[in-house]
Amino acid sequence: MTMGGGSVIVPSVKSEPPSTEPPPPETETVVDKDVLCPICMQIIKDAFLTSCGHNFCYMCIVTHLQNKSDCPCCAHYLTTTHIYPNFLLNKLLMKASACQIAKGASPIEQVRLAFQQGCDVSIKELDSLLVLLTDKKRRMEQEEAESNLQIMHEFLHCLRRQKLEELNEVQNDLQYIKEDINAVERHRIELHRAKERCSVKLRMLADDSTVKTSWPSLMDKRNSSSMSLGNMAAGSQLNRLPDAQAPASSLAFQKKDTCSGSDSQSTQAGVTVARKRRVHAQFNDLQECYLQRRRHWAKQVQKQEERDNNPIKREGYHAGLKDFQSVLSTFTRYSRLRVIAELRHGDLFHSADIISSIEFDRDDELFATAGVSRRIKVFEFASVVNERADVQCPVVEMSTRSKLSCLSWNKYTKSHIASSDYEGIVTVWDVTTRQSIMEYEEHEKRAWSLDFSCTEPTMLVSGSDDCQDMVYKTRGKCS
Repeated sequence: MTMGGGSVIVPSVKSEPPSTEPPPPETETVVDKDVLCPICMQIIKDAFLTSCGHNFCYMCIVTHLQNKSDCPCCAHYLTTTHIYPNFLLNKLLMKASACQIAKGASPIEQVRLAFQQGCDVSIKELDSLLVLLTDKKRRMEQEEAESNLQIMHEFLHCLRRQKLEELNEVQNDLQYIKEDINAVERHRIELHRAKERCSVKLRMLADDSTVKTSWPSLMDKRNSSSMSLGNMAAGSQLNRLPDAQAPASSLAFQKKDTCSGSDSQSTQAGVTVARKRRVHAQFNDLQECYLQRRRHWAKQVQKQEERDNNPIKREGYHAGLKDFQSVLSTFTRYSRLRVIAELRHGDLFHSADIISSIEFDRDDELFATAGVSRRIKVFEFASVVNERADVQCPVVEMSTRSKLSCLSWNKYTKSHIASSDYEGIVTVWDVTTRQSIMEYEEHEKRAWSLDFSCTEPTMLVSGSDDCQDMVYKTRGKCS
């Protein structure tokens, strides 16, 4: 269109459909800017109005005027005598903050605030409100009770399942114990029968020996019937003495056998009582050992039966029972350790040395010791045990540069032994030549432990304070 005869073109505005989005809160934005302090940019607290018409927080404007004498907004001359409290703005801000708190508060808080502010409510409205609150309370209590019962139900189910598993395990253990008791009783019966058979055989052998000795004596009596009466009388007088001595000697032997038998029986009974006492003293540990071994071997047998199509049910000692019997007999047989030899490392010039490692060779014929003396000493085990001496001399001795921490003898090559020292050096020695074969300086700190592989004789592993484990191949020059 043209205006005033001119040719100015004014663009037409197209009508757009009304937007569904809510209009932006312009009023709230303006209000928010008006209630912000120009200094701290926060909602004004304890508002004060200046003579030039600007509002500030009291603390903000006072702090500003301590440094400058002008208005922060318009730079008008201003002192503390030109500021006044703005009561109206303070009331508006208090109401706005109360509305904001009410909007963000929960319904219960809103009701409580309404009653605190003196809201007028009739009795009928209060009754309906109490009914709603009571109904809500009842529903919440019911939901909480149902939740608690559900948790309790799940707990009891878990407890029942756990106890059933324990009961199943106890029943299996009782079945194992019952089978083992029957096996032990059968074995005891077999031993008793074997003992009876042995005693019967011994009695039969004794009867045979008495018959054989009595038969020649009868023949001699028949042959001597033609002798004279005087000789017979003399012979009878001479034979009375040995005949009288024979019963006496037999009684003495019987008494001796009885005494020796009673002594051996009493000694055996004392040993049995001591062994039983040791069993009862360590009953819990032995029980755990028995159950572990019995369960392990029962699983092995079950796997074997699953692999076999036609498993054969065999009676007798179970493998787990045999395993535990060896443990039990070994445990109850020995009550203490006895020193069979003592090896002293001190001599006239050196005091006793600290031994940090002892290692036997492949055949348990030699053993080596090492420690802070910086020497590896190899001894013969048989000579140390059999030859009692104050100071035992080693058959081989090798010196090192540093204190030694550990030894390891090669499981296949008898002449090779490895050592680790406080400087982190791992050395492989030849005992026959007393020379080092290989040295590895891979560790940065003290090496504490090393060991040869049981399956690969050329593999050696070591551990150190540098938090590293090194694996060496003794045919190579590095790890």
